[in-house]
Amino acid sequence: MYQQEDYRLLLPSASNSIPSRLRIFSGTANPGLSEEIACYLGMELGRIKMKRFADGELYVQLQESVRGCDVFLVQPTCPPANENLMELLIMIDACRRASAKTITAVIPYFGYARADRKMQGRESIAAKLVANLITHAGAHRVLACDLHSGQSIGYFDIPVDHVYGQPVILDYLASKTICPNDVVVVSPDVGGVARARAFAKKLSDAPLAIVDKRRLGHNQAEVMNLIGDVKGKVAVMVDDMIDTAGTMAKGAELLHREGARAVYACSTHAVLSPPAVERLSGGLFQEVIITNTVPVPEHQRFPQLTVLSVANLLGETIWRVHDDSSVSSIFQ
Repeated sequence: MYQQEDYRLLLPSASNSIPSRLRIFSGTANPGLSEEIACYLGMELGRIKMKRFADGELYVQLQESVRGCDVFLVQPTCPPANENLMELLIMIDACRRASAKTITAVIPYFGYARADRKMQGRESIAAKLVANLITHAGAHRVLACDLHSGQSIGYFDIPVDHVYGQPVILDYLASKTICPNDVVVVSPDVGGVARARAFAKKLSDAPLAIVDKRRLGHNQAEVMNLIGDVKGKVAVMVDDMIDTAGTMAKGAELLHREGARAVYACSTHAVLSPPAVERLSGGLFQEVIITNTVPVPEHQRFPQLTVLSVANLLGETIWRVHDDSSVSSIFQ
């Protein structure tokens, strides 16, 4: 079985004694990831009571003291985004009113991240609105993974630690028997070129190709042409998220037409809105490699899907934030 890299660079101090002032609580969006993070840190999740009233309103009560503690709340705002976002806000408020020393919102997947600018008149910038809500609810810091665009960091008036899922995926690809000279990294659109270039540089400085597409509307994409050569190569498509998989599927069709020997899809966030599973499992991809920032239920899994865990990465980052150590050095 494949073993992921251990990111605990501070293992001796982290394993000997977790300070009593560190608390980790999980929302209902991704409890499996929260458990893995707590396991990495050698501690248990904090006790928290959540229930919904008959009218749909949410009730949150911490079941242990957090007075004077560094509290980390693990809650991706994945679908249902509004429900999970509201749950996070109420958790933050509960911790603030319980006199937590610091509150860090650990958001492995940041919903509304794509609404980061106005494309047409009279549109909202929902990413900025959500950032304001999290800040005013009482969070002191945000820990996010692979934000859709770097500018979203500037929407927060509190510190943001932005970590990347790339090392986890790169480590997995390095374990596969693919000749480095046969690999070409593909950006599924022009907007993702910087991300794909950084990925290619770390993947034995692989060559880069770009899919040029025109988007017809929300959740729709039309592939136009390919910039670069993939003939006889193993194409590795890299994106920050897979939603309906329209971009990935049409890009893979183009790559096969251009002579690619095999196509891999790599993405940190797998939202997998319908009909993503049908598109990804239809034979276009040799393998679809994602992480567990968004939980993937059993009925959405298929043979080509590989789910990697970012728990060690997030756990190490949490420890460093709590210990006032450098986070950026993880990626150097």
